[in-house]
Amino acid sequence: MKTVKAKKRLGQHFLTDMTVAKKIADTVDICPDMPILEVGPGMGVLTGFLLEKNRTLKVVEIDEESVAYLCKHMPLLGEENIIPDDFLKMHLDKVFAGKGFMLTGNYPYNISSQIFFKMLDNKEYIPYCSGMIQKEVGERLAATPGKKDYGILSILVQLWYDVEYLFTVPETVFSPPPKVKSAVVCMRRNNRTQLECDETLFKNIVKSTFNQRRKKMRNSIQQIVGKESPLLSDTILDKRPEQLSIEEFIDLTKKVERELQQ
Repeated sequence: MKTVKAKKRLGQHFLTDMTVAKKIADTVDICPDMPILEVGPGMGVLTGFLLEKNRTLKVVEIDEESVAYLCKHMPLLGEENIIPDDFLKMHLDKVFAGKGFMLTGNYPYNISSQIFFKMLDNKEYIPYCSGMIQKEVGERLAATPGKKDYGILSILVQLWYDVEYLFTVPETVFSPPPKVKSAVVCMRRNNRTQLECDETLFKNIVKSTFNQRRKKMRNSIQQIVGKESPLLSDTILDKRPEQLSIEEFIDLTKKVERELQQ
């Protein structure tokens, strides 16, 4: 049987271990009633197990060779459910006619962080997400304050999702094998319905402080509020960004917001 050639430019590493594929597919059981969108199905190793769930399933694949393979070898999926597109450019509100869905996949490693930022932009349609990514990214997603992996991605995702690091996957179960280990994670929308501060300012504070993560918060906040601001005497600014919880970042954003309105 002809197979698809993995393309480095697309970050393709095809999963070859059926046991691992089934374990990833089983992560969708956390929301058994929702349709599923799989990103980057490749030759359909994960897709086959998702089809066994007897749920509405669509796949999005940017690689024309993989699309042709799926059309030929996965008749149970149906060509109408194969979307030949770039996930990062899709209008996700149209995939299931405005209905919510679960996102999953063996995500292309070169765009995994971008996939999760896309998820955040469409969080009203994606209450659940699971899948496989680089171990490093999985650890960053799930990291808590005080950990070396805790950073911008941790905070922006955990602001809206509860993240669970499920298990680690070795390099040997892929073709071609990646140079790093992989991780399977699961994310569930938390109870937060709105942010109690300006979201643009919140993101700016998170990004600017972590871009100087070895320095105390005061250095970064000073650039936002100015050298004469009384806010600079706040003791929380004696900390480094990785020491602050999400709630503390929200509280700090409120203080900065008030200061900027003076």
